[in-house]
Amino acid sequence: MYNGYSSNGAPVPASVSERPAVLLGETPLTLQDFQAILTDHARIELADSALQRVESSYRFLRKFATGKLIYGVNTGFGPMAQYKIADADLNDLQYNLIRSHCTGLGNLLPPQETKALMLSRLCNFMRGYSGIHTDLVYLLRELINRDVLPCVYEHGGVGASGDLVQLAHLALALIGEGEVLYKGRIELAADAFRQEGLRPLTIHFREGLALLNGTSAMSGIGVVNLLEARKLLNWSVALSATINQLVEAYDDSISHELNSVKPHEGQAAIAGLLRELNQGSSLVRSREQVLYREENLGADYLKDKVQEYYSVRCVPQILGPVLDTFRQAEKVVLNEVASVNDNPVIDFENENVYHGGNFHGDYVSLEMDKLKVAFTKLAMLGERQLNYLLNDKLNQKLPPFINAGKLGLNFGLQGMQFTATSTVAECQSLCTPVYVHSIPNNNDNQDIVSMGTNAAVMARKVLHNAAEVLAIHAVAVMQAIDCLGHAERLSPRCYGLYQKVRSVFPQVVADQPHFFNLRKVTALIKSEDLGLL
Repeated sequence: MYNGYSSNGAPVPASVSERPAVLLGETPLTLQDFQAILTDHARIELADSALQRVESSYRFLRKFATGKLIYGVNTGFGPMAQYKIADADLNDLQYNLIRSHCTGLGNLLPPQETKALMLSRLCNFMRGYSGIHTDLVYLLRELINRDVLPCVYEHGGVGASGDLVQLAHLALALIGEGEVLYKGRIELAADAFRQEGLRPLTIHFREGLALLNGTSAMSGIGVVNLLEARKLLNWSVALSATINQLVEAYDDSISHELNSVKPHEGQAAIAGLLRELNQGSSLVRSREQVLYREENLGADYLKDKVQEYYSVRCVPQILGPVLDTFRQAEKVVLNEVASVNDNPVIDFENENVYHGGNFHGDYVSLEMDKLKVAFTKLAMLGERQLNYLLNDKLNQKLPPFINAGKLGLNFGLQGMQFTATSTVAECQSLCTPVYVHSIPNNNDNQDIVSMGTNAAVMARKVLHNAAEVLAIHAVAVMQAIDCLGHAERLSPRCYGLYQKVRSVFPQVVADQPHFFNLRKVTALIKSEDLGLL
């Protein structure tokens, strides 16, 4: 029996209480915690100590605000902050802010990203610096656990006074208005609340501004991007190891001795993974056993290449920076999720209210730009390895386009290369940085902005493109393995990879449309983590 759908569209158990729990409010969430909630259907619970902080922050602000002017509590917003708001209008001020900023357009955020956005906002509130009523955090918890997801749109945020437009759509659903994704379809929020027996949020004091002022949209999308990026990096490493085996590469390019004299953590880690993946293979060769033998010394021409092409030999040096970039982005984005990005910040312990710009999204914006550049390079490596396998003049081992049919009559994987090349080119075009693209707005109150949500959305596109390139790349690697008859000589882990891909995409002999099965391989790559990193 099911009563809901997960953030990736799969049904979830009817009883929320039956699912494993992740506790919010005691320690910052990890990428694994997000994975558990977004993909593995874990429920969230709220730590009592954090709830007490939320309550204390709210009570302090109610008392502290008496007889004072505090931005967003009894003043207007942005350029209109010079206007004092009458006591009778304070609640209307918060509702007006929410409704007036629900101006999002473009595509809906995917459900998983919306859920990550909500989770990111809840993590911020649980720090206890927002001056909000506990009703808000309890309702957010229930919507996340029950997969009642606000309809949030890609276009609208400039990422400087927070993700105002995207978070306004979250707030609109919380007050029981607007639309939500519920049970796999779009419904009115009010109808979904009735079906779940939930009451919409009632504004108590400053919940409107607290919901809108934050970087939770770019952070939520950023977290999902990181989960995707980790899978792609794992697949790229595993496919690179498999190519090293099937072309019988020399093992010194991935040796500890060679890679340790260049002290980059990512390079050393990638080289180490390649060595692990090669364990048990009879294909990778030792230079000493082949090129250092006496019978080769008198030859004027060596048929065997002395060194492989860069796309095979330089994998640690190419994917090392990608790994380092991923790790830095993970650190920064998770720090942002764990941060207080309100304005003002309500500090009940020091009994003060601090105005500033913690809502500015430059940290996330820069990391998303770096991530898309790094994974464009990963896609480029995949395309170059693909080209190496398809070009018989380069590999000198395989028929043109790894054609297992009749040369001239059949085309092998020729058509797939066009798609890979085109997709990599689009990634390269998307690498224009967003971090340095600021347009003043809001009557020049927001005179320099981060465009962080745009950066995260564009990074998502690059990552999806990279998955498609790796899918074509994976098909070519498996086709080469079959062509050379090397399946049984692969290492156990690379043979397992071969079996995974072959389960959804059989060897190509006769010409046929390939896009159906390529979609299956893309879905496999986007769902299977491989667990290397």
